[in-house]
Amino acid sequence: MKLDIYVNYNRNCLEAFHFYEQNLGGKILFMTTFGQMPDGGNVPEERKDDIVHGRMAIAGAVLMGADIPNAEPMRSAYLTLTFDRAEEAEKTYALLADGGQVFMKMEQTSFATRFAMLRDKFGANWMILCENQDTAS
Repeated sequence: MKLDIYVNYNRNCLEAFHFYEQNLGGKILFMTTFGQMPDGGNVPEERKDDIVHGRMAIAGAVLMGADIPNAEPMRSAYLTLTFDRAEEAEKTYALLADGGQVFMKMEQTSFATRFAMLRDKFGANWMILCENQDTAS
């Protein structure tokens, strides 16, 4: 058994995946549009270029996604990136926060050297975590 993550994007899945690939070291494994489906996806012409299914490897996990018109930003769930070095956590925080919404700014907590919570410009929620050496077990 394996647990993967699936995110519905508000018609910006391809843009988000390219951003994650270029900036977070992800690798797009598969991407198909409604127009590439055997029946054309049975969608209106303006949706033919929307992503029906995308899959990428990122940080040892699989992130999947699709373009869903009027998809709501993520609520009460977070993609979590855990770092060994505070500098990398800070760099990624700045990258994902740009154009997004910060819920908790990057700071030290009782359980982490660096911790932050935010929503990126694509509507995905992220936690950035650099655990304290004595809590990382």
